[in-house]
Amino acid sequence: MPRLQGGDHMPGVSLNLPGQIDAELARRSITGDEDSFALLVKRYQRPLVNFIARMIGDVETALDLSQEVFIKIYCALDRFDPKYRFSTWAYRIAMNVAIDYMRRRSPLTTSLDAAIESDDSSFERQYSQVENSLDQELVNKERSEQIRHVISRLPLRYRQLIVLRYIDDLSYSEIAEATRLPLGTVKNRLFRAHDLVRHSLKRIGIEQV
Repeated sequence: MPRLQGGDHMPGVSLNLPGQIDAELARRSITGDEDSFALLVKRYQRPLVNFIARMIGDVETALDLSQEVFIKIYCALDRFDPKYRFSTWAYRIAMNVAIDYMRRRSPLTTSLDAAIESDDSSFERQYSQVENSLDQELVNKERSEQIRHVISRLPLRYRQLIVLRYIDDLSYSEIAEATRLPLGTVKNRLFRAHDLVRHSLKRIGIEQV
């Protein structure tokens, strides 16, 4: 029997990979197995609440929104394609709920997107030089609060990718799957988000490591 997160077991099936466990739990949930859906909630509640909280900057509201996320997940389970990762599908739903919430709160927002979204032919060369810098910054405890504040002020399209990549530790391909963006667009936006963070940190006296 596979051992699930938190010490739970799912009897009668032999699975080793988290993705296989999620797909089986989703399949059983569709048939009305409430215990299987409860296990999905247990496995994903904390990471999804943390993700939403970092997107909107409010833990209590994130807890409330997570309930909406799991309702949406439950209602859409029959549309989940097990060929893909359940985790990225769940993150996509959480991201959409967070975005809808922020749009309701601030229907008129300004953004730096247009100014910095232009194509850059030298992107790949530049990206290879700076890709690890933000990882190093995020693990520095003395700077974490300033960095989180800077991230919270990023335009939404950059903030969500920064959170998924550097905080929730999704791979580029997982981010592309969750956001339905081309892989090249994910890398491009992450590079520009990283550049925004670096410049913002410099303005408050934090130099790049």
